[in-house]
Amino acid sequence: MISNLLHEKFNHLFDKVLINEIETIGKTVSFQKNDIIIDINQPLKHIPLLLSGNIKILREDQEGNELLIYFLEAGETCTMSLTCCMGTTKSKIRAVAEQDSTLVMIPVQNMQNWFHENASWRNFILESYQTRFDEMLQAIDNLAFMKMDERLHKYLINKTKLHNSKTIIVKHQDIAEDLHTSRVVISRLLKQLENENKIKLSRNKIEVL
Repeated sequence: MISNLLHEKFNHLFDKVLINEIETIGKTVSFQKNDIIIDINQPLKHIPLLLSGNIKILREDQEGNELLIYFLEAGETCTMSLTCCMGTTKSKIRAVAEQDSTLVMIPVQNMQNWFHENASWRNFILESYQTRFDEMLQAIDNLAFMKMDERLHKYLINKTKLHNSKTIIVKHQDIAEDLHTSRVVISRLLKQLENENKIKLSRNKIEVL
């Protein structure tokens, strides 16, 4: 099954030689929803390739408050962890399973060798950096220019795309933590969005209309 997932998600990105090497040296690991996959200040010896599920990437301030940076989907990797590995520094992000997720972990040394020796891996890494850079710019723009109700609505729409469902199972407190605000603010804004016929609320469920 893992081999099938690897081919399904990465065949169009990697050449056959690289796919075979990943199957040989990669370590497959699974995480349940809300498990911490990579934590802040954790030394990184492996790079994750996401085979199935979704992962949210978070930053943390000095008071321990989290801020959502971006989501990872199957077929992607975390470029912020790549940066730490290239510089042999500790992780500056926290990666949390948004859904039950399966990953293949690549040793850092292989990642570095492939960057110099394999064009398909090098292109994948460079394109991943560009994608994440664009998303981080968008996150900065959201913080600087969008009102909280607009950020919340966009957040909910992104969630429906990740889960491939118009109905999201999520607690108000979890949304508040992702958006770095209070539960009271989120509950008030959700009610506002419902009054605007943009969503429909029920217990721990939100339907995006």
